[in-house]
Amino acid sequence: MAVFSVNNLRPSYLPSPPQLLGNRLRSFSNTLLPYFDGKQPKNSRSNPAAVPPISSVSSADLDVHQTPASTRGSSSGWAKFSDNVSGEWDGFGADFTAEGKPIELPENVVPEAYREWEVKVFDWQTQCPTLAQTESGSHLISFIYKSIKLLPTVGCEADAATRFAVQERCVTNASSECESFPFAYQSSGCYVALWPPQPISMADYRLMELEHCLIDPQDKESRVRIIQLLEAGNSELKLRQITVFVEQWYGPFRNGDQLGGCAIRDSAFAATQPLEASQVSVVWQGAAAVAAFDNTRHHSIEELRGVSVRKSVRDVDSIVLLPKQLWCSVQKTEDLETCCEAGWLLSPGHAITSKCTFSNSGELKEIAVATETIVPL
Repeated sequence: MAVFSVNNLRPSYLPSPPQLLGNRLRSFSNTLLPYFDGKQPKNSRSNPAAVPPISSVSSADLDVHQTPASTRGSSSGWAKFSDNVSGEWDGFGADFTAEGKPIELPENVVPEAYREWEVKVFDWQTQCPTLAQTESGSHLISFIYKSIKLLPTVGCEADAATRFAVQERCVTNASSECESFPFAYQSSGCYVALWPPQPISMADYRLMELEHCLIDPQDKESRVRIIQLLEAGNSELKLRQITVFVEQWYGPFRNGDQLGGCAIRDSAFAATQPLEASQVSVVWQGAAAVAAFDNTRHHSIEELRGVSVRKSVRDVDSIVLLPKQLWCSVQKTEDLETCCEAGWLLSPGHAITSKCTFSNSGELKEIAVATETIVPL
Protein backbone atom coordinates (compact mmCIF):
# COMPACT_ATOMS: atom_id res chain seq x y z
CA MET A 1 0.00 0.00 0.00
CA ALA A 2 1.42 3.33 -1.04
CA VAL A 3 1.86 6.26 1.29
CA PHE A 4 1.60 9.69 -0.30
CA SER A 5 0.86 13.24 0.63
CA VAL A 6 -1.94 15.09 -1.12
CA ASN A 7 0.60 16.66 -3.49
CA ASN A 8 1.90 13.31 -4.76
CA LEU A 9 -0.95 12.76 -7.23
CA ARG A 10 -0.36 16.02 -9.09
CA PRO A 11 -1.66 15.73 -12.68
CA SER A 12 1.11 15.54 -15.29
CA TYR A 13 0.04 18.77 -16.97
CA LEU A 14 0.79 20.79 -13.83
CA PRO A 15 4.31 22.21 -13.42
CA SER A 16 6.62 21.13 -10.62
CA PRO A 17 6.19 22.75 -7.17
CA PRO A 18 8.92 25.41 -7.66
CA GLN A 19 7.33 26.50 -10.92
CA LEU A 20 3.89 26.44 -9.33
CA LEU A 21 5.00 28.80 -6.61
CA GLY A 22 6.05 31.54 -9.00
CA ASN A 23 3.25 30.98 -11.48
CA ARG A 24 0.46 30.94 -8.94
CA LEU A 25 1.76 34.02 -7.14
CA ARG A 26 1.88 35.92 -10.41
CA SER A 27 -1.63 34.82 -11.37
CA PHE A 28 -3.01 35.63 -7.92
CA SER A 29 -1.52 39.11 -7.88
CA ASN A 30 -4.39 40.53 -9.93
CA THR A 31 -7.17 38.31 -8.55
CA LEU A 32 -7.24 36.78 -5.09
CA LEU A 33 -4.34 38.83 -3.71
CA PRO A 34 -4.39 42.37 -5.11
CA TYR A 35 -2.02 43.51 -2.37
CA PHE A 36 0.50 40.79 -3.19
CA ASP A 37 3.24 41.64 -5.69
CA GLY A 38 4.39 38.08 -6.39
CA LYS A 39 7.31 38.10 -3.97
CA GLN A 40 6.50 40.08 -0.84
CA PRO A 41 3.24 41.51 0.50
CA LYS A 42 2.84 45.21 -0.12
CA ASN A 43 1.37 45.51 3.36
CA SER A 44 4.06 43.86 5.43
CA ARG A 45 3.63 42.41 8.90
CA SER A 46 5.27 45.52 10.34
CA ASN A 47 2.60 47.77 8.85
CA PRO A 48 -0.29 48.08 11.35
CA ALA A 49 -2.43 49.77 8.71
CA ALA A 50 -2.63 46.44 6.90
CA VAL A 51 -4.70 44.96 9.74
CA PRO A 52 -8.43 45.69 9.68
CA PRO A 53 -10.18 46.86 12.85
CA ILE A 54 -11.69 44.24 15.11
CA SER A 55 -15.17 45.45 14.22
CA SER A 56 -14.72 43.78 10.82
CA VAL A 57 -14.35 40.37 12.47
CA SER A 58 -17.55 38.54 13.33
CA SER A 59 -17.59 37.28 16.90
CA ALA A 60 -20.49 34.92 16.31
CA ASP A 61 -19.81 31.39 17.52
CA LEU A 62 -16.28 32.27 18.57
CA ASP A 63 -14.88 30.19 21.42
CA VAL A 64 -14.42 33.29 23.60
CA HIS A 65 -12.61 33.17 26.94
CA GLN A 66 -12.89 36.49 28.75
CA THR A 67 -10.37 37.14 31.46
CA PRO A 68 -10.00 39.79 34.18
CA ALA A 69 -8.90 43.25 33.10
CA SER A 70 -5.87 43.10 35.41
CA THR A 71 -3.79 41.43 32.72
CA ARG A 72 -0.08 41.90 33.27
CA GLY A 73 2.25 42.88 30.44
CA SER A 74 3.68 45.91 28.69
CA SER A 75 1.77 47.73 25.95
CA SER A 76 4.90 47.71 23.77
CA GLY A 77 5.26 43.94 24.30
CA TRP A 78 1.69 43.33 23.15
CA ALA A 79 2.13 45.67 20.15
CA LYS A 80 5.22 43.76 19.00
CA PHE A 81 3.43 40.46 19.58
CA SER A 82 0.54 41.71 17.46
CA ASP A 83 2.88 42.68 14.61
CA ASN A 84 4.56 39.28 14.62
CA VAL A 85 1.58 36.99 15.12
CA SER A 86 -1.17 38.68 13.09
CA GLY A 87 -1.81 37.63 9.52
CA GLU A 88 -2.83 34.75 7.29
CA TRP A 89 -0.90 31.61 8.20
CA ASP A 90 -1.29 28.78 5.68
CA GLY A 91 0.22 25.31 5.71
CA PHE A 92 -0.49 21.73 6.67
CA GLY A 93 -1.68 19.99 9.81
CA ALA A 94 -1.77 16.41 11.05
CA ASP A 95 -2.75 14.38 14.10
CA PHE A 96 -0.44 11.93 15.85
CA THR A 97 -0.92 9.31 18.54
CA ALA A 98 0.65 9.80 21.95
CA GLU A 99 3.53 7.67 20.62
CA GLY A 100 4.07 9.94 17.60
CA LYS A 101 2.46 7.76 14.91
CA PRO A 102 0.56 9.72 12.21
CA ILE A 103 -3.23 9.25 12.10
CA GLU A 104 -4.93 8.84 8.71
CA LEU A 105 -7.63 11.26 7.66
CA PRO A 106 -11.20 9.92 7.88
CA GLU A 107 -12.08 7.85 4.81
CA ASN A 108 -15.13 9.97 4.07
CA VAL A 109 -13.01 13.07 3.35
CA VAL A 110 -10.46 11.36 1.09
CA PRO A 111 -11.13 11.65 -2.68
CA GLU A 112 -12.08 8.40 -4.40
CA ALA A 113 -8.97 8.60 -6.57
CA TYR A 114 -6.79 8.13 -3.51
CA ARG A 115 -8.80 5.17 -2.27
CA GLU A 116 -8.60 3.49 -5.68
CA TRP A 117 -4.84 3.85 -5.65
CA GLU A 118 -4.70 2.69 -1.99
CA VAL A 119 -3.06 5.96 -1.03
CA LYS A 120 -2.93 6.87 2.65
CA VAL A 121 -3.59 10.54 3.38
CA PHE A 122 -2.47 11.99 6.72
CA ASP A 123 -2.34 15.75 6.21
CA TRP A 124 -4.91 18.51 6.04
CA GLN A 125 -4.17 21.66 4.08
CA THR A 126 -4.87 24.42 6.58
CA GLN A 127 -5.43 28.13 7.05
CA CYS A 128 -5.07 30.01 10.31
CA PRO A 129 -6.03 33.70 10.09
CA THR A 130 -4.75 35.25 13.32
CA LEU A 131 -5.26 38.69 14.85
CA ALA A 132 -3.96 40.24 18.07
CA GLN A 133 -4.79 43.87 18.75
CA THR A 134 -5.66 46.60 21.23
CA GLU A 135 -8.97 48.42 21.12
CA SER A 136 -8.39 52.09 20.36
CA GLY A 137 -8.51 54.31 23.43
CA SER A 138 -8.66 51.49 25.97
CA HIS A 139 -6.62 48.77 27.63
CA LEU A 140 -8.76 46.03 26.10
CA ILE A 141 -6.67 43.52 24.19
CA SER A 142 -7.82 40.50 22.23
CA PHE A 143 -6.39 37.53 20.39
CA ILE A 144 -8.43 35.70 17.75
CA TYR A 145 -7.75 32.90 15.34
CA LYS A 146 -9.54 30.45 13.07
CA SER A 147 -8.02 27.02 12.51
CA ILE A 148 -9.42 25.91 9.14
CA LYS A 149 -9.09 22.43 7.65
CA LEU A 150 -9.59 22.12 3.89
CA LEU A 151 -10.85 18.97 2.19
CA PRO A 152 -8.12 17.10 0.27
CA THR A 153 -8.19 17.55 -3.51
CA VAL A 154 -6.45 15.70 -6.32
CA GLY A 155 -3.68 17.87 -7.69
CA CYS A 156 -3.53 21.56 -6.92
CA GLU A 157 -7.08 22.82 -7.11
CA ALA A 158 -6.65 25.95 -5.00
CA ASP A 159 -9.80 27.59 -6.32
CA ALA A 160 -11.88 24.49 -5.54
CA ALA A 161 -10.75 24.04 -1.95
CA THR A 162 -13.64 23.41 0.44
CA ARG A 163 -13.61 23.95 4.18
CA PHE A 164 -14.15 20.78 6.18
CA ALA A 165 -13.96 22.20 9.70
CA VAL A 166 -13.37 25.57 11.34
CA GLN A 167 -12.32 25.98 14.96
CA GLU A 168 -12.50 29.56 16.18
CA ARG A 169 -10.94 30.83 19.38
CA CYS A 170 -10.65 34.16 21.10
CA VAL A 171 -9.15 35.37 24.35
CA THR A 172 -9.56 38.86 25.76
CA ASN A 173 -8.88 40.74 28.98
CA ALA A 174 -12.40 42.21 29.19
CA SER A 175 -13.80 42.18 32.71
CA SER A 176 -15.99 39.15 33.20
CA GLU A 177 -17.06 36.65 35.80
CA CYS A 178 -16.30 33.83 33.36
CA GLU A 179 -13.72 31.25 34.30
CA SER A 180 -10.32 32.31 32.98
CA PHE A 181 -7.81 30.24 31.01
CA PRO A 182 -4.06 30.87 30.87
CA PHE A 183 -2.53 32.55 27.82
CA ALA A 184 1.12 33.63 27.65
CA TYR A 185 2.67 35.62 24.81
CA GLN A 186 6.10 36.81 23.75
CA SER A 187 6.88 39.86 21.64
CA SER A 188 8.46 37.53 19.05
CA GLY A 189 5.00 36.15 18.17
CA CYS A 190 5.32 32.95 20.19
CA TYR A 191 2.45 32.08 22.52
CA VAL A 192 1.21 29.28 24.75
CA ALA A 193 -2.46 28.71 25.57
CA LEU A 194 -4.26 26.24 27.81
CA TRP A 195 -7.66 25.91 26.18
CA PRO A 196 -10.74 24.84 28.14
CA PRO A 197 -11.68 21.23 28.82
CA GLN A 198 -13.50 19.46 26.03
CA PRO A 199 -16.99 18.13 26.84
CA ILE A 200 -16.84 14.45 27.67
CA SER A 201 -19.21 12.05 29.36
CA MET A 202 -16.59 10.40 31.54
CA ALA A 203 -16.93 11.79 35.07
CA ASP A 204 -13.47 10.79 36.30
CA TYR A 205 -11.40 12.90 33.90
CA ARG A 206 -11.51 15.84 31.52
CA LEU A 207 -9.65 16.73 28.33
CA MET A 208 -7.89 20.01 27.65
CA GLU A 209 -5.58 21.30 24.94
CA LEU A 210 -2.19 22.83 25.57
CA GLU A 211 -1.09 24.80 22.49
CA HIS A 212 2.54 25.79 21.92
CA CYS A 213 3.11 28.25 19.05
CA LEU A 214 6.79 28.72 18.20
CA ILE A 215 8.16 31.16 15.61
CA ASP A 216 11.57 30.68 14.03
CA PRO A 217 13.76 33.50 15.44
CA GLN A 218 15.63 33.68 12.11
CA ASP A 219 12.52 33.56 9.90
CA LYS A 220 9.50 35.28 11.37
CA GLU A 221 7.31 34.07 8.51
CA SER A 222 7.70 30.45 9.60
CA ARG A 223 6.08 28.90 12.64
CA VAL A 224 4.82 25.62 14.13
CA ARG A 225 1.92 24.96 16.46
CA ILE A 226 2.10 21.82 18.60
CA ILE A 227 -1.11 21.01 20.47
CA GLN A 228 -1.01 18.43 23.24
CA LEU A 229 -4.37 16.86 24.08
CA LEU A 230 -4.12 16.20 27.81
CA GLU A 231 -6.23 13.96 30.00
CA ALA A 232 -6.56 15.46 33.45
CA GLY A 233 -7.78 13.20 36.21
CA ASN A 234 -6.88 12.37 39.81
CA SER A 235 -4.35 15.24 39.85
CA GLU A 236 -2.45 13.63 36.98
CA LEU A 237 -1.91 14.74 33.39
CA LYS A 238 -1.55 12.20 30.57
CA LEU A 239 -0.84 12.78 26.89
CA ARG A 240 -3.70 11.45 24.73
CA GLN A 241 -2.94 12.84 21.26
CA ILE A 242 -0.78 15.41 19.43
CA THR A 243 -1.74 17.81 16.65
CA VAL A 244 0.94 19.61 14.63
CA PHE A 245 0.55 22.57 12.27
CA VAL A 246 3.46 23.73 10.11
CA GLU A 247 2.63 27.18 8.76
CA GLN A 248 3.99 30.03 6.68
CA TRP A 249 2.90 33.66 6.87
CA TYR A 250 1.10 34.43 3.63
CA GLY A 251 -0.13 38.00 4.06
CA PRO A 252 -1.88 40.49 6.35
CA PHE A 253 -4.97 39.40 8.27
CA ARG A 254 -8.01 38.93 6.02
CA ASN A 255 -10.12 36.72 8.29
CA GLY A 256 -9.50 33.69 6.05
CA ASP A 257 -10.83 35.29 2.87
CA GLN A 258 -7.60 34.58 0.98
CA LEU A 259 -6.28 31.13 0.14
CA GLY A 260 -2.63 30.34 -0.39
CA GLY A 261 -3.38 27.22 -2.44
CA CYS A 262 -0.44 26.00 -4.52
CA ALA A 263 1.63 29.01 -3.47
CA ILE A 264 2.03 27.61 0.06
CA ARG A 265 5.75 27.40 0.76
CA ASP A 266 5.59 23.99 2.42
CA SER A 267 4.30 20.48 1.83
CA ALA A 268 2.56 17.63 3.62
CA PHE A 269 4.80 16.22 6.34
CA ALA A 270 3.05 13.66 8.56
CA ALA A 271 4.53 10.60 6.82
CA THR A 272 8.07 12.03 6.62
CA GLN A 273 10.89 10.91 8.88
CA PRO A 274 10.68 12.00 12.53
CA LEU A 275 13.42 13.80 14.39
CA GLU A 276 16.38 11.62 15.34
CA ALA A 277 16.60 10.94 19.07
CA SER A 278 20.34 11.54 19.18
CA GLN A 279 19.80 15.18 18.21
CA VAL A 280 17.83 16.03 21.36
CA SER A 281 18.77 13.46 24.02
CA VAL A 282 21.61 15.55 25.40
CA VAL A 283 22.10 18.38 27.90
CA TRP A 284 20.75 21.76 26.78
CA GLN A 285 21.04 25.28 28.17
CA GLY A 286 19.44 28.57 27.21
CA ALA A 287 17.78 31.84 28.15
CA ALA A 288 14.09 31.51 28.98
CA ALA A 289 11.36 34.15 29.05
CA VAL A 290 8.94 33.25 31.83
CA ALA A 291 5.34 33.89 32.87
CA ALA A 292 4.18 32.80 36.33
CA PHE A 293 0.55 31.90 37.07
CA ASP A 294 -0.92 32.28 40.54
CA ASN A 295 -4.53 31.18 40.98
CA THR A 296 -5.07 33.69 43.77
CA ARG A 297 -4.58 36.61 41.35
CA HIS A 298 -6.60 35.16 38.46
CA HIS A 299 -4.40 36.74 35.82
CA SER A 300 -4.96 34.89 32.60
CA ILE A 301 -3.05 36.83 29.92
CA GLU A 302 0.62 37.13 30.81
CA GLU A 303 3.66 38.38 28.94
CA LEU A 304 6.65 36.08 28.70
CA ARG A 305 9.56 38.27 29.73
CA GLY A 306 12.79 38.42 31.65
CA VAL A 307 15.84 36.23 31.14
CA SER A 308 16.33 33.11 33.19
CA VAL A 309 19.24 30.83 32.23
CA ARG A 310 18.15 27.22 32.58
CA LYS A 311 19.58 23.79 31.90
CA SER A 312 17.59 20.82 30.62
CA VAL A 313 18.45 17.14 30.36
CA ARG A 314 16.24 15.28 27.89
CA ASP A 315 15.84 11.52 28.10
CA VAL A 316 15.07 9.82 24.79
CA ASP A 317 12.66 7.42 26.53
CA SER A 318 10.37 10.28 27.58
CA ILE A 319 10.35 12.24 24.31
CA VAL A 320 7.82 11.85 21.48
CA LEU A 321 9.73 12.35 18.23
CA LEU A 322 7.82 14.07 15.41
CA PRO A 323 8.49 15.09 11.78
CA LYS A 324 9.78 18.55 10.82
CA GLN A 325 12.45 18.41 13.54
CA LEU A 326 9.84 18.61 16.31
CA TRP A 327 9.33 16.84 19.60
CA CYS A 328 7.16 16.98 22.70
CA SER A 329 6.88 15.30 26.08
CA VAL A 330 4.77 15.03 29.23
CA GLN A 331 6.62 13.79 32.28
CA LYS A 332 6.68 13.88 36.05
CA THR A 333 9.42 15.73 37.92
CA GLU A 334 11.08 14.59 41.13
CA ASP A 335 8.76 16.77 43.21
CA LEU A 336 5.68 15.21 41.55
CA GLU A 337 4.99 18.21 39.32
CA THR A 338 4.21 17.63 35.63
CA CYS A 339 6.22 19.22 32.84
CA CYS A 340 4.65 19.50 29.37
CA GLU A 341 7.16 20.48 26.70
CA ALA A 342 7.29 21.12 22.96
CA GLY A 343 10.44 21.78 20.99
CA TRP A 344 11.67 22.65 17.52
CA LEU A 345 15.21 21.83 16.42
CA LEU A 346 16.05 24.83 14.24
CA SER A 347 19.51 23.57 13.31
CA PRO A 348 21.94 21.04 14.81
CA GLY A 349 22.55 22.08 18.40
CA HIS A 350 20.03 24.95 18.35
CA ALA A 351 16.37 24.76 19.39
CA ILE A 352 13.41 26.79 20.60
CA THR A 353 11.27 25.24 23.32
CA SER A 354 8.08 25.84 25.28
CA LYS A 355 7.70 24.31 28.72
CA CYS A 356 4.66 24.37 31.03
CA THR A 357 4.89 23.31 34.66
CA PHE A 358 1.83 22.04 36.51
CA SER A 359 1.63 21.54 40.29
CA ASN A 360 0.96 18.12 41.81
CA SER A 361 -2.70 19.16 42.02
CA GLY A 362 -2.85 19.86 38.28
CA GLU A 363 -2.76 23.68 38.41
CA LEU A 364 -0.59 25.58 35.92
CA LYS A 365 2.32 27.29 37.68
CA GLU A 366 4.63 28.54 34.96
CA ILE A 367 5.19 28.85 31.23
CA ALA A 368 8.68 29.33 29.81
CA VAL A 369 9.79 29.81 26.19
CA ALA A 370 13.52 29.45 25.59
CA THR A 371 16.15 29.43 22.87
CA GLU A 372 18.59 26.67 23.72
CA THR A 373 21.93 25.25 22.64
CA ILE A 374 23.64 21.96 23.42
CA VAL A 375 26.03 22.09 26.36
CA PRO A 376 29.48 20.88 25.18
CA LEU A 377 30.68 17.73 26.93
